[in-house]
Amino acid sequence: MQHRKLKVGVICYPSLGGSGVVATELGLKMADKGHEMHYITSSKPFRFLDVHPNIQFHEVTIEGYAVFKYPPYDIALANCIAQVIESEKLDLLHVHYAVPHAISAILAKDMAESEIGIITTLHGTDVTILGRDPALKNTLSYGINKSDRVTAVSRSLRNETIELLHPTTAIQTIYNFIDEEKYYPRKNSHLREQLGLAPDERVIIHISNFRKVKRIPDIIESFRLIDRKHKAKLLLVGEGPEKFDLEEYTEENGLQDDILFLGKRDDLPELLSISDVMLLLSEKEAFGLVLLEAFACGVPAVATAIGGIPEVVQDGSNGFLVQLGDVQAVAARVTHLLSDPVLHQQMKEKAIQTVQEEFSSEAIVAQYEKLYYEVAAMK
Repeated sequence: MQHRKLKVGVICYPSLGGSGVVATELGLKMADKGHEMHYITSSKPFRFLDVHPNIQFHEVTIEGYAVFKYPPYDIALANCIAQVIESEKLDLLHVHYAVPHAISAILAKDMAESEIGIITTLHGTDVTILGRDPALKNTLSYGINKSDRVTAVSRSLRNETIELLHPTTAIQTIYNFIDEEKYYPRKNSHLREQLGLAPDERVIIHISNFRKVKRIPDIIESFRLIDRKHKAKLLLVGEGPEKFDLEEYTEENGLQDDILFLGKRDDLPELLSISDVMLLLSEKEAFGLVLLEAFACGVPAVATAIGGIPEVVQDGSNGFLVQLGDVQAVAARVTHLLSDPVLHQQMKEKAIQTVQEEFSSEAIVAQYEKLYYEVAAMK
């Protein structure tokens, strides 16, 4: 059975958030193994997948009808999934997020009168936000309970889902992973020059989608408190709804020369390789994929002890954990790291080791592939 190549329908958001990265990287790895991966999305995502012969896209088209105030995307998605199930003879569906994707997949299965198996991967906000909304809680439970297998990207998320929803379908933890061939330490002195960094300046970095949940004001305040005997710059990488206010705040406080807003970047491994410390001070974080990206490039982290973060950051080993909102502690830990080159080097090495030993793509893709074969055998 496990020698047969599978046809897998993948339903995900066409963006490069954490779930999009995982859906993309997993699809590439599975395609490299010879499996046929069919992405069913509202718009064509991740252009670099185009060139792979084992990856196909099926775009969901949404017609506008006067009777609808809002176009019914979930219905259009279900219709497209049903068509692909039939036309491509899919072996299973892998959906990222329970709402709306699992709901659409379940409907599509019925529409196609198929016995196809459904795997739903929970990434965080589908549970941590929707699971607490009375208007959507039953819908979320339905999507999980009607799935054949459910995975969560951390033990924390798995436990929170069980506590909130008491699902009848078992939930398995399968961690996120990154492409180690892309994320590794680089030598980039030219990038330091491009960014106007002095040779003796230290670099603190944060990468996110600039939402309130990321607590970027805490990052800026922590940076202000770092011992000024260390010349340092803060790199804020990303776009999002909070960016304008943060830029304004930075200028009002005279920090614009020390805090660089870099926008979205395609050279994250290079940026991480010139960085000394990663800050992730979120109030909610199911996993924190950016931590693995930093670790793979040899960047230790100072992060909040919430959600799935403590499953990645080992306090005092590959970084430090702090309590939410404790900017004094953040500043103290960063100052300590920048002041102790021996400790910093030890943490750099441990960070790389963490990715290699605990979150290797080979081991995690193998877990998903095993799950794929189990679900395909249920048809």
